Amino acid sequence: MELELTEIIRRPVVTEKTAHFGNARNSYTFEVDDRADKGLIKKAIESLYHVHVEAVRTVVVAGKPKRTKTGYKITPSWKKAIVKVHADEKIEIY
Repeated sequence: MELELTEIIRRPVVTEKTAHFGNARNSYTFEVDDRADKGLIKKAIESLYHVHVEAVRTVVVAGKPKRTKTGYKITPSWKKAIVKVHADEKIEIY
């Protein structure tokens, strides 16, 4: 099954740390589909945000145990992509 470019990028990850990386290193963090590879992520970012991507780093964030009223449950794992764009370009997320 082919992934559409709009299905690959789920949402931007906005935290204090990722906001700092956006300003200081021109890197932006996104939650992406688990089946997407670096090439697909690069094409999706370039087509959705109209920027030139220099590098893509990915990591699978493991699920964590959370305490509930009836015991413990584990949150689902998800894939994170850190995308570095060209120095002259920016992605307006917020």
